[in-house]
Order: sequence, then C-alpha cells, then structure tokens
Amino acid sequence: MSRVIAPGSALGVLGSGQLGRMFAIAARRMGYRVHTFSPDTDTPTGQVADVEVTAAWDDLDALRAFAAGVSVVTFEFENVPAEAVEAIEALAPVRPSGLALHTAQQRAREKAFLADRGFPTVPFARAASLEELVTAVDRIGTPAVVKTAAYGYDGKGQHKIASPRDVERAWRAIGHQDAVVEQFISLQSEISVIAARGLDGDVAIYEPFENRHHNHILDVTTVPAAVAPEIAARAAEITRSILEELQYVGVLCVEFFVSTDHELMVNELAPRPHNSGHLTVDAAVTCQFEQQVRAICGLSLGSPELFRPAAMANLLGDLWTEGEPNWGAVSRFGDVKLHLYGKTEPRPGRKMGHLTAFGRTAGAAQDRVIAARDALLS
Repeated sequence: MSRVIAPGSALGVLGSGQLGRMFAIAARRMGYRVHTFSPDTDTPTGQVADVEVTAAWDDLDALRAFAAGVSVVTFEFENVPAEAVEAIEALAPVRPSGLALHTAQQRAREKAFLADRGFPTVPFARAASLEELVTAVDRIGTPAVVKTAAYGYDGKGQHKIASPRDVERAWRAIGHQDAVVEQFISLQSEISVIAARGLDGDVAIYEPFENRHHNHILDVTTVPAAVAPEIAARAAEITRSILEELQYVGVLCVEFFVSTDHELMVNELAPRPHNSGHLTVDAAVTCQFEQQVRAICGLSLGSPELFRPAAMANLLGDLWTEGEPNWGAVSRFGDVKLHLYGKTEPRPGRKMGHLTAFGRTAGAAQDRVIAARDALLS
C-alpha cells in the first residue's frame, strides 16, 4: 500500500490561479503546507500558499528545486508543458500522472483516447492542414465546429462552420493549427460529472451538475441537473470507467453533452477540479478541493453527498466595468455565499469569484443566486 502523505507535509501545485487558491485553502485547513510554481507573482494561489516560486515553465533547474521541496505535486490547469512534468516526476510523485495530463491537454489526443475505448463522443475528425480540414468538414457535414487541438478553454479557439465556404476563414482564424472538427449538436443541456479516484482505487462521484454558458464561459451551475435518472447514472458510469482507464489519481471533471434526442456524449476532460464544482465548497460534505488533497496524499476519500439543491453563478471582471460592484446590496442576501479569488486585475471575461445559493429546488436556488448577482450591479 502506498505511503500516506501526512498533514505537515508540503504539497506542490503547478499553476497559480483560482483553482490553486482553493486547493491551497483546503490543504492548509487540513494541516498541509502548499508551494506553488508559475511564471507569475502575487498570484491568487501565491497569496495563500506558504511558498510562491516564480519561474518560467522551461526553467528545469527551478522545477527540480521546487520538486525537491515537496512530497507530491499536482496541477491546477492542464496547459503545463510535458517537459516540466517529466522533470518533476524524476524527483516527486505527480498526481494525476503526466500521462493523464498528456491525454487531456490536447483535444485530438483526448478524442482519440475516448473513441478508441468506446466512450460516446460527438462525431469528429482531425485536421493538420487546410486540405485535411476541407476533407474533415466534408466528412462530418455542416453545420460543424472547428476547435484548435491545443490550448483551448472557455470557448477559445472555436469557430462554427455553417457551410463549406467557411472552411478557409476558420483555418485562418485558428492560426493554421492542428484542429478537431465536430458535428454541431442540437443540445438539451450540458452537464459535468466531477469525481475523485484515490491511490487505493476507491472512487467518489458527485451527482451531475447542469451548466449554462454565456459567451462560451460558464455562467451558472445548478444541482441536481435536470436530466433523466438513467442519463445521470450512465454519466457516472462513464466517468468511473475513464478514471480506471487512465489509472487516475486526483479529481477529474468529465463534461457531457445531452442532445435533444437524449443522447449522452463526452465533450471533454478537465484533469483537475472544475469551475462547475466550486459550489461543492458550500454544498457538499467534502468539497472537490479537499477530495484532491485526500486523493493525492493517499487518504481515504470523503463523502461527495450534497446537502440540498444549490446553484452557483460566476462573477466575471465585467462586473467592475462601471466601478466597484455593490457589495452592500449583495450582502443583504444573507443566505448566499460569496467567494472572491484574490488580488487580480478585473477585466472582462476574467473569473473573479462566484456566488452560491440554496433552494428547495434547483430552479429556486438558481433564481436566488441570479438575483444576488444582479444586486451587484444595482
């Protein structure tokens, strides 16, 4: 049996954003120290970590020194270069593994992994040139969506193709990069399943969250998701199988499309805690960030049980466009939880925090959290 990494040990985080911050808060509450590594300084994670290391991702000496000072390393975003992970893995365990990161950080590899193992996906094709993109669109049909294979999140690097005439424009728009072409799906909803797998193979799965996006950025999450019980059960089963296929250790989010024909398809994997799971901080027995700590340290996983219907609304930098939001107004919603992500410069599209509310139903919780967010603009 693997050795438990006990409280008092130092945990390393690659990346220094909002997810790392919440991981660090959970870890410190459990008695661990946290070291964070990124090219930036005075970061959301660094503001609550014990040690903030500022160095470039290609500074292998700095990465090795970082690894030597911690007992285990995890990451809070998937665009960590493979060479950085390899340098660390020689000195400290990395959980989830570099293999899991490699699979999930590039859409073409991720789609191939899922399809080769029989997991349901949107019909797709890969393209590495304009000629291949023309062929892929012809094969998939229109309308379709072209996505860059690498470095895509929050809708970045995605372009809809309404007809074959749009292919060349889309190829220019993505900067002549490797791409994935997906069939455009008529959606009933988008859901996410967040789960953790421990070193002992134990798995804890949260019930599905339903996600609503605005300008490709997650806007509101509600739970329970308004999907049939058999779809929720199937989504959990697929998530468990993906964890096993990857021999994954840590928290994984599997994002799903539910079509208007009630088909369930895996959209993408996030090899880390996920924005849709932020409401677990207030709404679950064990939040996703504590699960990450438990999993990578070899502890038993906590209960993923949710207390009652809940909803989360993202707070973006757009709220600061006309000056400081009206914190006094939102504070009058005494049953709504406010979370801000530290000292960062507000700008449109940047996630600055979130609100969580509860209700007798998911719809009531959603109405409450949207009303509280609207109050910030009053």
